[in-house]
Amino acid sequence: MKTNDVHTISLYVANKPGVLARIAQVFSRRGFNIESLVVSPAMDGHYSRMTIAAQGNPDGLEQIIKHTSKLIDVLHCFDHSDENVVSKELALIKIGVDAGMRPEVLQLVEHFGCKVVDFTESSLIIMVTGDTDKLDALIRMLNKFRIIELVRTGRVIMVRGEEVT
Repeated sequence: MKTNDVHTISLYVANKPGVLARIAQVFSRRGFNIESLVVSPAMDGHYSRMTIAAQGNPDGLEQIIKHTSKLIDVLHCFDHSDENVVSKELALIKIGVDAGMRPEVLQLVEHFGCKVVDFTESSLIIMVTGDTDKLDALIRMLNKFRIIELVRTGRVIMVRGEEVT
């Protein structure tokens, strides 16, 4: 892997205050920039699942995983960068549109399999899910319009088959 590759790490952690700060500090100390971070309760509310997409030197990644795995509230930490996983993101995009542009925007929305979740005379909000490349491509296409606001969840992953993420 090259230095600028984005690595995808999943963690299963105790759902307690301060856990996220300690994990982020490990990444920071090793010079990794966290590109996206998704945290949500696991099936058992006492634990949370974290998915971290981070960029940095691959030599430091192994150290991050070892160090993070030793933290008291971390049950497990895995790098899924080269594994067969399902990886998705969600984005909400608010676009300023007038009546003349609306058909073209709606055609793009349909092509990318988006859903219009809010519609006014001067704007619409679309919801799109997919892999990072799909969201990036849609945003590039929408840049010719007036994007008012954009929110992305960041990547979430799940290993395919019977293996646990």
